[in-house]
Amino acid sequence: MTVLRIALIASSNHPIAEPFAGGLEAHTALLARELTTRGHAVTVFAAPGSDAVPGARVEEMRALAFSAAARGDVSMPAERFMAEHHAYLDLMLRLARGREFDVVHNNSLHHLPVAMARTLPVPLVTTLHTPPTPWLESAVAAAGGRHGVLTAVSSHTAGAWRHVAEEITVIRNGVDVGTRPPGPGGGPLVWAGRIVPEKGTHLAVRAARAAGRPLLIAGPVSDRAYFDSMVAPLLGGDVRHVGHLSHPELTRLVAHAAAMLVTPCWEEPYGLVVAEALACGTPVAGFAVGALPEIVDDSCGRLVPAGDTAALAAVVPVVESLSRTAARRRAERHWSHRRMVDEYVALYTRAAASGVAA
Repeated sequence: MTVLRIALIASSNHPIAEPFAGGLEAHTALLARELTTRGHAVTVFAAPGSDAVPGARVEEMRALAFSAAARGDVSMPAERFMAEHHAYLDLMLRLARGREFDVVHNNSLHHLPVAMARTLPVPLVTTLHTPPTPWLESAVAAAGGRHGVLTAVSSHTAGAWRHVAEEITVIRNGVDVGTRPPGPGGGPLVWAGRIVPEKGTHLAVRAARAAGRPLLIAGPVSDRAYFDSMVAPLLGGDVRHVGHLSHPELTRLVAHAAAMLVTPCWEEPYGLVVAEALACGTPVAGFAVGALPEIVDDSCGRLVPAGDTAALAAVVPVVESLSRTAARRRAERHWSHRRMVDEYVALYTRAAASGVAA
């Protein structure tokens, strides 16, 4: 085996720390852990407050305390925007100065790593974790093909980006099925994720009530205005928000759920919670949007038209009766993190062997 020196670029805003702010942070931590387990030398560039990853080096991206003069300038953007800008600019300039790594894997959503890919002396791999965003689309389009190697977390997401980049490798996300043992089911329905408008938490409540089923909601309140206006008024009785749970707590909750509801109101790029539920043996009822039809088949769930809570409620009894063994088997065969890392390592190896940067 060729030992690779791999730099992983994570979010500069959300630390790689339990409980994870979202799927992006969980994905980066899992990738780093499995790569180091396989003997590769991994450095993770992440937000302050990130946890240690056994066997890897974790370095905090550098913030800048702007001077009073800079903050007082009438053109000064929001401080959070500037902090993020400085963190990635500083990191990319550092990476451009040496050959400390064989490959750099960008898992951030920021435009600067892509825009500056051609400055690196080694290949840059960027995973597209979202549908197109204005800043990132601009960077990919302006790079004129010199944006490094692009991957996407689903065929759907790859298709959404092909108007600016034709060559995109699909490497679907994976979950550690070993840390998500299958459970008995039989409990309330569960909804898990960041509580934000695009995840449609309120629609899950409506569907659960229409189905006559209790519902437990797990996840951080990432949009307080949305939670207060659209979710909190629906809570009570058999619908509860149980908070932002640790990995063991969430795994136990999902493993005991009769089914998971997944209610995206946007073009879901992958749907990590779906793969996590299947690993626990818990079948899924959700909206057929984004990449969800790539993950869920009739052996492990049912998908209905986007936003149709009545249809979602109607399939709940069917989903609850599906084989939990079949759900677990689908996760093991298709959504294991080992399959994901196999594909990334093969891509890193090809990129590093080519000796061609962006």
